[in-house]
Amino acid sequence: MIFSELYSAYYNAVAKIISEILRGNTNEKELNRIVCETAFGESVLTVLPALKSGKWQLLYPNMTTPLKKAPTMPRTLLQKRWLKAISLDPRIQLFDICFEGLEDVEPLFTPADYVLYDRYSDGDPYNDEAYIAHFRIALRAVKNHQPLRIEMCNRKGNLVEMTVMPQALEYSEKDDKFRLLSTGCRYGGTVNLARMVTCEPQEANWYVPYKTPAPMQKCVTLCILDERNALERCMLHFAHFKKRAERVDKKHYLVRIWYDRDDETEMVIRVLSFGPLIEVTEPNSFRQLIIKRLQRQKGCELF
Repeated sequence: MIFSELYSAYYNAVAKIISEILRGNTNEKELNRIVCETAFGESVLTVLPALKSGKWQLLYPNMTTPLKKAPTMPRTLLQKRWLKAISLDPRIQLFDICFEGLEDVEPLFTPADYVLYDRYSDGDPYNDEAYIAHFRIALRAVKNHQPLRIEMCNRKGNLVEMTVMPQALEYSEKDDKFRLLSTGCRYGGTVNLARMVTCEPQEANWYVPYKTPAPMQKCVTLCILDERNALERCMLHFAHFKKRAERVDKKHYLVRIWYDRDDETEMVIRVLSFGPLIEVTEPNSFRQLIIKRLQRQKGCELF
């Protein structure tokens, strides 16, 4: 892991302790407070005792240190290369983040190094200046609980004007689009940022707390013929879904996968991508969706 609070917590705690000691603060109560704030609650039993006993050879028994300067944690070359790679993502400029000191650093990877095969190709125009401006206005409005007056094109191409209270921004990896979740207008529950024509903050004192609705869960049961690593590929493909697997015999497995009802069409497409190696056993409604889609494909002479 390149950046991790779990792995760097002790380093940060020890660095702050040494910095305090160099400033003349040797109060153990204060030093333990630093450990609690920087590391974990139980770390007070480990960090300071390890320093005082000499196990971590950074302090003398009299609570002084051989170090002459406060420790720093400069970024490693690997971290810089990762940051440079992230800076190449067109979505990062939406957040107005400045990456300084990386001009001569080779990126760890580039967008040309990977191919997203299950994403729609009509994603948002992240390089468009108007889109960037609308995104930043919406993001500030979400943070400040500030209403927005929005003009947008609906699906029919008509211009619609509304005033909404923004609640959150969400990103769809499948669609490669950002959406604004809002309240206060029946037309503006979910607004695609790419459809915005104008977006202006408004002065108002009203705020409606937003509660994310609980997704409706459905379950599909798959019978997997474990050939050509089908089981492993299925587990990786549905890694972010709740699932349960059981072995039927040497070559067959039953896998139950829970998914959001709104994502049912996507689930049908995902299951079909495995071809004859996966059979839907239940529910029958999902089997019928598979059958109908295959019939449409056959009608288009796709196979």
